Order: sequence, then structure tokens, then C-alpha cells
Amino acid sequence: MTTTPRRIQRRRTKGWRAPAGTTYVGRGSHYGNPYRLIRHDAGWSVRFGDHGGGVGVFPTDLEARRYATEAYRVWIRQPAQADTLRVFRDLLRGRDLMCWCPLPEPGEPDHCHATALLELANPPAEGTP
Repeated sequence: MTTTPRRIQRRRTKGWRAPAGTTYVGRGSHYGNPYRLIRHDAGWSVRFGDHGGGVGVFPTDLEARRYATEAYRVWIRQPAQADTLRVFRDLLRGRDLMCWCPLPEPGEPDHCHATALLELANPPAEGTP
């Protein structure tokens, strides 16, 4: 029986261990989202890379995470990222992915680039609805 790969929220809780076979895809890994969330007095902004310009201010971290996730989906599919995307697909296919982003409530969308990576690495089989 095969299971669908899933996203796991990394934790700092005493005694918590990542499930076996889980790959960390957060910042600091090769798979990290280059779109960073920055908290400041006016809300949240999203910036590309460590020194990139901001793309605006968002009132909540949820809105900023939503933007950063969608920006990642666009970025990773650019022709300049074709080799990276191919390698990521090969390395992440079938694996659970772990990131620090909070998990969504049931029925809510998951605004985390790990979810985008899961979708890219595990596309539905042809003929699957």
C-alpha cells in the first residue's frame, strides 16, 4: 500500500522527532523558498532572497505566506529553473516534506512552498481525476 506524501510541520517540542524518511525543505536547505517573510510594524512584507526588494506590505502573515507560496510556484516553473525543478522532482518524489510553516485548518488552503513542492514532485497519474 502506498501513501500520498504529505507536509509535516517541523517542531521544537521536547522529544519530537521527524518521521523517518521526511525531507526538510525549509530555509537553509537546498529546497528553501527564496521569497522571505519579513515582520515589521506595518505588517508583513515579502522579499526575494536576502537582499532583494520587497513586493509590498501584507496585513497578516497568512496573506504574506499566500503571496510567497504563489510567487514560489511561478519562480520554480521559469525556464531558468528547469534544471533545478527536474532535480527537485527526482529527489523529492514520494517523500514527506517538512517545513516550519503552520499547518492549515481542515479544509483551508496550505500556503507553504512545501505544498507546492509536493504537487510538483508527485503529479497525479494520467487518467486520475
